[in-house]
Amino acid sequence: MDIIVLIGFAAAVIIGVSLGLIGGGGSILTVPVMVYILGIEPVLATAYSLFVVGSTSLVGSFTYMKKSLVDYKTALVFAIPSFIAVFLTRKFVVPALPDPIFSMGEMAVSKSIAIMVFFALVMLAASYSMIKGKRDAGNDEDSEVKFNIPLIALEGGVVGLVTGLVGAGGGFLIIPALVLLARLPMKMAVGTSLLIIAAKSLIGFLGDLGNQAIDWNLLLIFTGLSIVGIFIGSALSKRINEKALKQGFGWFVLVMGIYIISKELMAL
Repeated sequence: MDIIVLIGFAAAVIIGVSLGLIGGGGSILTVPVMVYILGIEPVLATAYSLFVVGSTSLVGSFTYMKKSLVDYKTALVFAIPSFIAVFLTRKFVVPALPDPIFSMGEMAVSKSIAIMVFFALVMLAASYSMIKGKRDAGNDEDSEVKFNIPLIALEGGVVGLVTGLVGAGGGFLIIPALVLLARLPMKMAVGTSLLIIAAKSLIGFLGDLGNQAIDWNLLLIFTGLSIVGIFIGSALSKRINEKALKQGFGWFVLVMGIYIISKELMAL
């Protein structure tokens, strides 16, 4: 097997470990790994990312379900507009994007470059969220869930759009929304977020089935290794300081985001 493919598969395990350790963040690495290591075209890489992130998050959510740390009612309120947005984005918006996106004189911004730059901007937002840290809004495990339905639904639609465009799970957007708008305790917000990410990512992937040629062998191996990683990460999480790890990973994502923007802009 090619050494580059082996490196890509090792990165798949690391992605899962990250999800298991900090409950998010790993999905933000999936597209860069597939594009820059495995050499997959960016639009197809975002489709693969949806499947990997969705499957891995679904497995991770089972742990929270067993501990009754998933609020299904909140998940439903958030998820419905998110499901609609991500499916429509993958089915109609992404295929309809022009290539190039725009041109100015001799400079043309291709569809692939535009997607990677937008993805890098999402990475910068994710890194800020992880470095700053998510604060629990004073909720406890027995607090009553109070819905701000219009804002939760709006946030769901925005996250669905972002997920559809760049293939990222959007946990860095979902968790703060669940804590601040639905008043969920932090642990329950993480569990509920994993379930939402799993469902909307896999639904978004369905929108690609008629538009993309899927290499199922590569995709299933990558996903399986990521799932192995989430179990390793969950076991390690009991021995590592979560706050320090999350901030360290946030700085790494920040550097990656800046690198991607620099690399893509230099290609213009």
